[in-house]
Amino acid sequence: MRAVGPSGLWRSRRLPGSGAGPSPDRLLLGSEGILGVITEAWVRVRPRPVHRAGRAVRFASFLGGADAVRALAQSELEPANCRLIDPLEASRTGAGDGTQALLALGFESADHPVDPWLERALAICREHGGTWEDGGDRALGSWREAFLRMPYLRDMLVRLGVFTDTFESAVTWERFPAFHASVTGAVEAALGPPCRVTCRLTHVYPDGPAPYFTVLAPARRGDEVAQWHEMKAAAGRAILDSGGTITHHHGVGRDHRPWYDDQRPDAFAAALRAAKRALDPAGLLNPGVLIDP
Repeated sequence: MRAVGPSGLWRSRRLPGSGAGPSPDRLLLGSEGILGVITEAWVRVRPRPVHRAGRAVRFASFLGGADAVRALAQSELEPANCRLIDPLEASRTGAGDGTQALLALGFESADHPVDPWLERALAICREHGGTWEDGGDRALGSWREAFLRMPYLRDMLVRLGVFTDTFESAVTWERFPAFHASVTGAVEAALGPPCRVTCRLTHVYPDGPAPYFTVLAPARRGDEVAQWHEMKAAAGRAILDSGGTITHHHGVGRDHRPWYDDQRPDAFAAALRAAKRALDPAGLLNPGVLIDP
């Protein structure tokens, strides 16, 4: 990639991989604009898939579905879509009746048919209590439509007196059940009844899931900002205390700085400050993000 900063240009080599010390590309990609502005980047382009197969799989409970997703993530089948939605979110998006969790499971390839991969994945789901039926694609379509509309509805909901927000994390599999209970309970306690917290697994890895939470509650009219800070503080503390990361893909920015400061090693913070001094000695770029000016 190529980047521009107060100290000049930054160019790295285009390579398929490298073991030559810490990656300069990784340092820039995670720096949230405090070290330079990326102006060019080589990315991997893959052919558009022409073979697809998928199912909507239902589980009696969210944690039961999570056990199946863990097995799928560790099976090396590598599904293109493996998104687990809890019963409440499935109900609110028209994808279920609120009694079962929903797994959006899919495979795709530009090279070969993927039906054998789907068959094996469904066998794993069956071993963990999963069921499916013809016509399940309608449920997935309903959830997807609601998912795409939600960012546009959020501001309207606030104007109508509905407090809503989302946050995400990642945690290892053995910690996930307690993590889910702790984070959900902390947010519900901070906002009080009739607050509702839903969860879905947006990304999964052999080592653990990335849970994504959605919060809905009556807004305190005229005090929404303070209400948000109370919710955020409760969620952030519960996430770190339960072994998760303060953010999986949304980034740190300014909202997550207090918990990022707790999460990172002190020695790494010192190294990051040194890099900032070397590349941006006047502190012009994105001051206050990741480290203090």
